[in-house]
Amino acid sequence: MISLSSHVLDTTSGKPAANLPLTLTTPDGNQYQGVTDDDGRCKSWQNATLIAGTYQLRFHCHEYLTTKHGESFYPHVDIAFVMEENGGHYHVPLLISPFGFSSYRGS
Repeated sequence: MISLSSHVLDTTSGKPAANLPLTLTTPDGNQYQGVTDDDGRCKSWQNATLIAGTYQLRFHCHEYLTTKHGESFYPHVDIAFVMEENGGHYHVPLLISPFGFSSYRGS
């Protein structure tokens, strides 16, 4: 079984990025919408069936960053990653600021 979660942290304020929309694109091209909760976390993908393959998470950060900080260099951040059959749980964190971002494979 495969599961997926994400966590977005605003490194400028040191707080979770709440209400940030995400789009998950699956290996077959289907797209599912998600949004971060008050703690900046998203683990619900509209009942998507997750299979092995290459995925993309698009973090729609422009509105969040311009609302919180007055500007944003990035309209969105795309992260492509591979999930393997029976890979268990995958966690894709994003650290953002108006002029920088970073990600890694979380746990």
